[in-house]
Amino acid sequence: MLMTVLAFVVALALLIAVHEYGHYRVAIACGVKVLRFSIGFGHVVWRWQKPGSPTEFAIGALPLGGYVKMLDEREGPVDPAERHLAFNNQSVGKRAAIVAAGPAANLILAVALYAVVNWIGTDEPVARLAEPLPASIAAKAGLRGGDEVIALGRDGEPAEPVRSFDDMHWQLTRAAIDGQTVSMDVRGSDGRQRRIDLPLDRLSSREADARMTREIGIAGPLTVPLIGEVQAGGAAAAAGLQRGDIVRRIGAVAIADGVQLRDAIRASVKNGRALGQTWQIERAGQRLDLAVTPAVIAENGQNIGRVGAFVGGPPETVRVRYGVVEGLWRGVAKTWEVSSLSLRMMGRMVIGEASLKNLSGPLTIADYAGRSASMGLVQYLVFLALISVSLGVLNLLPLPVLDGGHLVFFAWEAITGRGVSEAWLGHLQRGGVAVLMLAMSIALFNDVSRIFG
Repeated sequence: MLMTVLAFVVALALLIAVHEYGHYRVAIACGVKVLRFSIGFGHVVWRWQKPGSPTEFAIGALPLGGYVKMLDEREGPVDPAERHLAFNNQSVGKRAAIVAAGPAANLILAVALYAVVNWIGTDEPVARLAEPLPASIAAKAGLRGGDEVIALGRDGEPAEPVRSFDDMHWQLTRAAIDGQTVSMDVRGSDGRQRRIDLPLDRLSSREADARMTREIGIAGPLTVPLIGEVQAGGAAAAAGLQRGDIVRRIGAVAIADGVQLRDAIRASVKNGRALGQTWQIERAGQRLDLAVTPAVIAENGQNIGRVGAFVGGPPETVRVRYGVVEGLWRGVAKTWEVSSLSLRMMGRMVIGEASLKNLSGPLTIADYAGRSASMGLVQYLVFLALISVSLGVLNLLPLPVLDGGHLVFFAWEAITGRGVSEAWLGHLQRGGVAVLMLAMSIALFNDVSRIFG
């Protein structure tokens, strides 16, 4: 719990500070007087001002946001000698640059974070596939357990080398959302290479969720069908299974990987009763036959089998690391891809093609912050980059209370030569607040449903 809170607070403070610093630095560069730079709202719990500087730096009691307060005649009287320093007296171009600098700072931070991750390197699963799910697109296309994806291309584009399973999964997700066909160069367990086409344009779902994964059929990387720690008193212990046993067959079915083994165990129930099975295992180089009868448990209203043991070994991994230039370029590309994917998903939610359940709020973000921090520095940096992209994209949406809404107002002023009237501005801002509050309410409801549902 403490890790989750600390990781969330650090993430929030960093992303807000970077966003507001973007506004602050460009405002200073444009000759605007900045009165306060605040992280958080409400009662000021800490403040500092450098002697001779007009800017007060502060931390507010409510940390969900921040602001940069600039000299502005619309917010109070301004000394005639300082009118040229007021925000409202700057050109449209300068005002737009100041407003756009916040989201831009978040996107630049995301590029930097992704680049650092690329330079550090990560251990990722090799793109060697588990047995595809039955009747899935992958199974029908001819993919088999043990196949290694070595290159991938989308919609007729030249195939590019695949570095890892995560790299391949990201490309498949993008192609599935865009309704594209994917071509894969794969190497079978016999060493032969072949070309496989996946018609992802035939998917019935365009949402990046468990349903899409099942329909594609690539559930995960190949893992050894290994028995891990065995629980005392469980079905595995009763059958004589031991830690380190490798399961080769269940009845007449050959077992190729851990995912297939877990699915076979779950499916070993008929009419509410467990099916006794003969497992062929490999132990210390010898083959043994054991009679295993899984226990029956209820999960989400369905009876499934369990053996009371950890099933499946870790996948083979590869160290993925990039040089300075390539790592930075891939950071730019990943930020662009995540941004465009986020915008498309938001657009599809607006027109009803994607579920509003995709919206996440502070509880889910805090949960992910804690999980990523517990997994190590690299995973936490990836989490920060993803949230920084989301914050930048969200603030560019054309809602009056967001930076994107102000940019729309400036565009109108540049085109017509006059600003939006005060009356219209009030109406639009109230509408924007209503839309934003509705979205936040839905996101919070989704959070509660995920965590406590």
